[in-house]
Formats: sequence, structure tokens, C-alpha cells
Amino acid sequence: MTASFRNTSYSYGQRAKIGVIVPPTNTVNEAEWNIMAPDGVSVHSTRMPLHADTSSKEGKQALYKDVQQATLYLTSARLNAIAYGCTAGSMVLPLTELSDFMEGHAKLPCVTTASSIVNALRTLNITKVALATPYHDALNKHEVAFLGKVGVIVTHEQGLGIGANGPHEYIEIAQTPATKIFDHVITADRTDAEAMVISCTDFPVLNMINDLENRLGKPVITSNQATFWAVLRAAGINDQFENYGILLRNH
Repeated sequence: MTASFRNTSYSYGQRAKIGVIVPPTNTVNEAEWNIMAPDGVSVHSTRMPLHADTSSKEGKQALYKDVQQATLYLTSARLNAIAYGCTAGSMVLPLTELSDFMEGHAKLPCVTTASSIVNALRTLNITKVALATPYHDALNKHEVAFLGKVGVIVTHEQGLGIGANGPHEYIEIAQTPATKIFDHVITADRTDAEAMVISCTDFPVLNMINDLENRLGKPVITSNQATFWAVLRAAGINDQFENYGILLRNH
């Protein structure tokens, strides 16, 4: 009798095990990472509450406490690298502050979605972007300000308004129809933008990245794509991929 199992070069996680800290309502992050994961690389996750207040001492302490706990949960699996997979949640502090804190406890490479997006843009020598998000205006302005502080100019930002009435709306982000997302990104683009950034790890855009790049004629950077790229490289995996844009294809 001939064996019918899939023959792979590596067993689960033999090349690398990567971890991701996921926001509580997110249902896209893990799905897209598992689609992208090459043979021999396994993805492991834990969840952590969102923290809106990071300006007060108490709010910052609460964030650090939860990040520390989530990081330690993941390190028990003997991972090679860890990512904090939340865009807005990782833009509440200076660029590397959160990843530095995580590395101090994990004793292994750590990245955040915010740092990953910025490093992806720097790798592509891009300083001007258009920004498409599912968010409301206040959160968009926060992201624009964060990117501006690290030298990235947002020539135009456009959101879908989700979350304007409260965090209870965030569950709707993953339910956004693909055609609506595609059209939203197209209309958010501007000719003076060197790349399109699509924000939010709960926004299901992975399978349209190549189509968007072909349509717009410029690189498309998404939260999950950039974070996966960064954590994969941090884990020492340099595989390149055809289906997820120029970032993972060439870098």
C-alpha cells in the first residue's frame, strides 16, 4: 500500500517556530500567517487584551504586564522569534520600545507590526505612502502621526470608519467583503505615494496583494505580510515567495 501523506522536507517547526501575540477579536492574523508559512516553519499564538490608555503611568504598566505575560507564554514553546501582531496596538509607543521590552524577557528576537511596516518601507527605500485602513478617523490620524515621527510621509489616508462607535465594532473588520477592501484600497491611492500601506492585522488582504500591486503599479505593504516577513527573517528563514508582493518576493 502506497503512503498518501504529504511528503515534506521538514517536520512541523523543524526549521523554525515563530510566535505571534494576537489581539482578542482578531481572526485573520493566524489564518494568513499559516497560509504563508513554508515547510518546516510552524506558527504559534497567544492572545492579549488591547490597551487604549498608554499615556498614563498606570496604563503603560498594564500594557507591559500583559505583553510580558503573553511573551513568556510563547517562550515556553522554545520559539525562534516572536511578533506582537497588532498595528494600532504597537504604534502606541516609540518604534522599538515594545520589541526591546519583549526581547528583554524572551531572550530571543522580537518584532512588532509597527516596526515591521517601517522596516519594510526602509528596505524598499520608500518615504511617501498612501494609507488604507478599516479604522475610524481618530485612529487613522494616530497612525499618520506615528509614521511621520519615523520619517514616513502619508500623502493620503482613508478608512472605513469601523470602531467609530466603540471597540465592539472591531469584530466587523474581518468580515469586510474582499471586493469592498479591494475598491477601498484603489480609491485610497494617490499618484505621489511610492507605496500603499494597508493597515490592520485583522484585515483580510493577503490574497489580493499581487493584484493590487499590478493595478497600482507600486509596492503594497500590509500589516500581516510585513510582520510575517520581519519575524521570519528574525528567525533566520530567508525563503522568498511569489504570491505576497514584492517585499516577500525580493527581500
